[in-house]
Amino acid sequence: MSVESREKKTQIIDKLQETFSKSSISILTDYRGLTTSEMTNLRRRLQESGSEYKVVKNTLARFAAERAGKGGLVSPFEGPIAIAFGFGDITTPVKVLTGYMRESASSLSIKGGFLGDRLLTSEEVITLSTLPSREVLLARVLGQMKSPIAGLLSCLVSPIRGVMAVLQARIKQLEGE
Repeated sequence: MSVESREKKTQIIDKLQETFSKSSISILTDYRGLTTSEMTNLRRRLQESGSEYKVVKNTLARFAAERAGKGGLVSPFEGPIAIAFGFGDITTPVKVLTGYMRESASSLSIKGGFLGDRLLTSEEVITLSTLPSREVLLARVLGQMKSPIAGLLSCLVSPIRGVMAVLQARIKQLEGE
């Protein structure tokens, strides 16, 4: 192996290691059967959602994963793979991938993934696509936290409203006389 080739592979491993370290979720896919235009379309969709999609060699991906501290998670690196890296909300890249699979009826399949230091099966990754986004979950939690306070406020204000209604009725009655 030439020195240039070795240096190039080292650079690829370093970039992959950095991407593995920065990503909140990594989804491994089998891209066999996708045409170049389908692959470009999928990459564009993932980039629009703030994710990356890279076709990688298994040995280079294994080295990068081990360097990034995910050494125990390298078992899914078998066969041709492409990895979707998500950097924000963990459900976003999964939803893009499953949506693409549904819409295009392509041969793309999910092999598994990494969530932090945890290995995910393909079923677990697909289950993530059914979860609402982080913002929706936060809104639901805040709504649940606000509900008891709103109920208490309603109970405290109710007697005052009753008194005000009686006073308003009395004012109208006196005006009518």
